[in-house]
Amino acid sequence: MTIRVAIADDQELVRSGLRTIVEGEPDLKVVAEAADGEEAVAAARDKRPDVLLMDVRMPGLGGIDATRLIVGDEHSVTRVVMLTTFDLDEYVYDAMRAGASGFLLKDIPGEEIVTAIRQAARGADTLLAPVVTRRLIERFARERAVPKVTSRQLEDLTPRELEVMKLVAQGLSNSEIAATLALSAATVKTHVARILMKLDLRDRVQAVVLAYESGLVRIAGRELH
Repeated sequence: MTIRVAIADDQELVRSGLRTIVEGEPDLKVVAEAADGEEAVAAARDKRPDVLLMDVRMPGLGGIDATRLIVGDEHSVTRVVMLTTFDLDEYVYDAMRAGASGFLLKDIPGEEIVTAIRQAARGADTLLAPVVTRRLIERFARERAVPKVTSRQLEDLTPRELEVMKLVAQGLSNSEIAATLALSAATVKTHVARILMKLDLRDRVQAVVLAYESGLVRIAGRELH
């Protein structure tokens, strides 16, 4: 199956570089490019890519607002992966809340970009760049005084599912969770699927955000609630 990819970045050189990387793979195809958020939203609607690589900062409609519009469209089939740099990482938490499925650092090797696209397209069981994701979420959830939300939905989770969700929020993959809890990877996969279903979440990124905002996980050694 060919994975359809769109690229949104206001720098033509960046778009060109990403296109070269993507089109060097037999199972990936670039179907659209966009120089700003409005063009990205239009590309998602008209071309219906499986994955859209979205720059955070663009003129006019920015990447985060564009992501919110794309993900909020009930007819959309596109998973948005944000493109960021360390000096822009203050935006990553907002991007995840907007519905991004993950993010990539612009300076990572091309093979990691390709792997991340494939992971996003199939709804992979790991966050993109999980260690960095965890660090950023912890940092900005703490600095931005995340609302002390208590989700009634969490009450539907079993004790084991709560354990699994906490580890998901720490950026662990299914295999790492399995090793931590002495479970099989298949069992963990089932738990994760049930968690997403019970909480009506699209993917693991949404689960991470909910875990922090509900106070389910610890930040800086303290419970949020």
